[in-house]
Amino acid sequence: MAIIASRIDGRLIHGQVANLWGMKLGITRFMVIDDEVAQNDVEKQSLKLATPAGIRLSVLPVEKAATNIKNGKYDSQRLMIVARKPDRFLRLLDYGVDFGTLNVGNMSQSDDTRSITNSINVTDEDVRVFEELDAKGVDIVSQMVPNNKAEAFMPLLKK
Repeated sequence: MAIIASRIDGRLIHGQVANLWGMKLGITRFMVIDDEVAQNDVEKQSLKLATPAGIRLSVLPVEKAATNIKNGKYDSQRLMIVARKPDRFLRLLDYGVDFGTLNVGNMSQSDDTRSITNSINVTDEDVRVFEELDAKGVDIVSQMVPNNKAEAFMPLLKK
């Protein structure tokens, strides 16, 4: 399968994802899955600017991403899927896409979140979605950069 990595990161494509993860994993395409971002030309343009030369970018609604993946559109590429929130990955899974291990990176703080690490903040809805992903057998880890050791994510929610 073409999916090399799946990551939740509120910043989507930025230095850490583009350079550290992209280069370390030999990514040839970043896929941002988000219904709202896919409709926002300003955000899409920002993501294009943040994507390194030589790496392709797709910014797609979740259903379209699932269709493309299941139809084998990216089978010859090394794909990294990125989304802001875990619900996008739950929907992808519900559409029948196995995306492998889910890496939780940066989730930004807001008035509705509680902090579980220095860079991961979750809402009650996020927790519910992570629990559902876990119950469906998704391996969820937290690893900010490739040189860090991956840490089991679900125990962090219990702290």
